[in-house]
Amino acid sequence: MATKMMERKIKMTSMNPNPEHTEGPVAKAIEEQTAKLPSDIFLWASLASMGASLTLKLLKKDHVALFVGQWAAPFLLLGLYNKLVKLEGHD
Repeated sequence: MATKMMERKIKMTSMNPNPEHTEGPVAKAIEEQTAKLPSDIFLWASLASMGASLTLKLLKKDHVALFVGQWAAPFLLLGLYNKLVKLEGHD
C-alpha cells in the first residue's frame, strides 16, 4: 500500500514538479513558437557570428568584431533553452 502511494507521488511530481509555479501566457506563447524551430538554427547562428567576427577582425574593425563575436554565447544558450523546451515541454 505504501509503495503504491510512493509511486503515485513520484509520478505526480515528475509530471509537474512545481505545481504552484506556472508559466505566464507570454512565456507559453514564446515557447510554443520557438519549439517549432530546429535546434540547428541556433548552432549555425553561433558559428555565423564567429565567422563574421573573424572577418571583421581581419578588416581591422576591432570593436565591431568584438561586438558580433559576443553573440555566439547567447545563440548557444538560446539553443539549449530551445532543446530543453522540446524535451521537457512547458506548462
